[in-house]
Amino acid sequence: MGRAFEVRKSSMAKTANAKTKVNSKYGKEIYVAAKNGEPDPEVNQSLKRLIERAKRDQVPAHVIEKAIEKAAGGAGEDYATARYEGYGPGNCMVIVDCLTDNPNRTIKDVRLPFTKTDSKIGTPGCVAHMFDHLAVLGFSGDDDEVVLEALMMADVDVTDVEVEDGKVSVFAPHTEYYKAKTALEEAFEGIIFEVDEITFVPQVHIEITDADVIANFDKFIAMLEDCDDVQNVYHNATVVN
Repeated sequence: MGRAFEVRKSSMAKTANAKTKVNSKYGKEIYVAAKNGEPDPEVNQSLKRLIERAKRDQVPAHVIEKAIEKAAGGAGEDYATARYEGYGPGNCMVIVDCLTDNPNRTIKDVRLPFTKTDSKIGTPGCVAHMFDHLAVLGFSGDDDEVVLEALMMADVDVTDVEVEDGKVSVFAPHTEYYKAKTALEEAFEGIIFEVDEITFVPQVHIEITDADVIANFDKFIAMLEDCDDVQNVYHNATVVN
């Protein structure tokens, strides 16, 4: 399927590079996961996954604990998920996932980056069909056959296993995330996941080579990242400088 480890990492644009924004966005997401399920990560697998990701991204323990305590106390905001799709600079396809307590504000904030970069926000589903909703697990290794065998022995529905530059990438349907991760942990003692997420992986990529379009694309992504309600941005652009 041609999905290289580093290409996949670079194609998944994550929001909020600034540390305070990372903490804020994780806090909101952990709060929602804890409020919608059990506040105990040993019972709530979605919450457990978020906490593990937050720790890898060096989110302070007090941020995680505060979000869980807030959810357990029953107070706080009521957030809803919102997804917007469209076409960004260079005609790349874009999915924007948000958590919002004010949908009118959120759509206004998300629409602005599209408007300011001559891009086009579309209708629900207009580009999502060109992405695969997958669990992605990446770790050090060089033998895809051994990894595939371990997953098949555990009856995991695997989409793809790739090896490049000493890195193994496992792609599976998002519904197989926990099953795939457990199988790998049991098969390879001490395994450390460098990539561990459920994400949207583009089926095709669009190369952006023109300097003006690249500048516009960078502006577009930066504006989306500045939106407080935006949690994740996925696109199929590959910038070639």
